[in-house]
Amino acid sequence: MKIIKKILLGLLLVLIVMQFIRPDKNQSEEIPVTDIIFATKPSDEIASILKTSCYDCHSNNTEYPWYANVAPVSYWISDHVDHGKGHLNFSKWETYTDKKKAHKMEEIAEEVEAHKMPLESYLWMHGEAKLSQGQIDLLVNWAKTTQVKYETALK
Repeated sequence: MKIIKKILLGLLLVLIVMQFIRPDKNQSEEIPVTDIIFATKPSDEIASILKTSCYDCHSNNTEYPWYANVAPVSYWISDHVDHGKGHLNFSKWETYTDKKKAHKMEEIAEEVEAHKMPLESYLWMHGEAKLSQGQIDLLVNWAKTTQVKYETALK
């Protein structure tokens, strides 16, 4: 019984210390000129969908909920955002080659159309990010049209 108390006390101490050592937040002051919205000039509706359903994990402008300040959730969210930006960072869109941009647009269309993005785990706490079928169709058509533009630029 003494060992269990020591383990629980140790875990409590670790959780308390974790509250003071937080991961860096993914927030910038403004949207950079390398951002996909500046580069592709989508309609206001597409821009709104991207900001609401994609930017928290795929840009340098994450809007954090209150619980992101509580460890270990803060570490999980930080890892999730780092992983998302590792696959696609809309804030650095203009740093990608046209070939990579075309490929990313293809992936966006595929992932959204297959209902793989936004992730279910994200939607649990961000219901506003859930895409309607109309929004999915709009986003997929935009991604496919933009993909063709980048592929044409390669020729």
